[in-house]
Amino acid sequence: MEREILDEKSLPRCAICSQKYCSKGIKDHPHLPHFCPLKNFKMTIDKVKKRYKSHLIKNFYLCSAITEKESYDEKACREEGKTIPIRPRIREIAEFAKLTKSKRIGMAFCSGLSDEAEKASKILENHGLEICSVICSCGALDKTETGIPERYKINKTKLFESACNPLLQAELLNQAKTDFNILIGLCVGHDMLFTKYSIAPVTTLIVKDRLTGHNPVASLYSKYYRDLV
Repeated sequence: MEREILDEKSLPRCAICSQKYCSKGIKDHPHLPHFCPLKNFKMTIDKVKKRYKSHLIKNFYLCSAITEKESYDEKACREEGKTIPIRPRIREIAEFAKLTKSKRIGMAFCSGLSDEAEKASKILENHGLEICSVICSCGALDKTETGIPERYKINKTKLFESACNPLLQAELLNQAKTDFNILIGLCVGHDMLFTKYSIAPVTTLIVKDRLTGHNPVASLYSKYYRDLV
């Protein structure tokens, strides 16, 4: 795709936009921020819009919209104008799999969340899905075998310390030919490597946050957590 000219002033910074004009359907406004993509990337927006109608994306994207709609109480939305959620994330994933006719689902999980991975696996299997799961320590590699110096081990050096192995997790699920993969608690960086080398699309069920019990939003709301960052 041809790229539009990008300079420091036009870098997207939607997170700090106070009005969020785009969420209201406003495509042109005299007070659009200088960093707004609606102002700086009109050509790109138009080209990307057309991609949603392509054969490879159209049905997948439609299933995403249906999953989103069916996660709210339809009667409350229609009659009361209220958006009341009725499904947790794990159920949304199960229903999305059915809509996309996915059968074999991959699961890459952290050893520290083994219980959660087992429970998630059973729930998804109860929805008729086949789950292929790979633990982060798969391969039984010591961290030094992957090139990590002893001094970067968490515990005492010279003792075995299992290396997270996101490349193997991705490769095993690639070979299993999964329809899509689920992340459960992989470390920052390891999750990126897995996502980069996974052939199948990837969604996240649980994100790793050691301090907050895997609830990273807590550090955005509590002043006690904010003081740590």
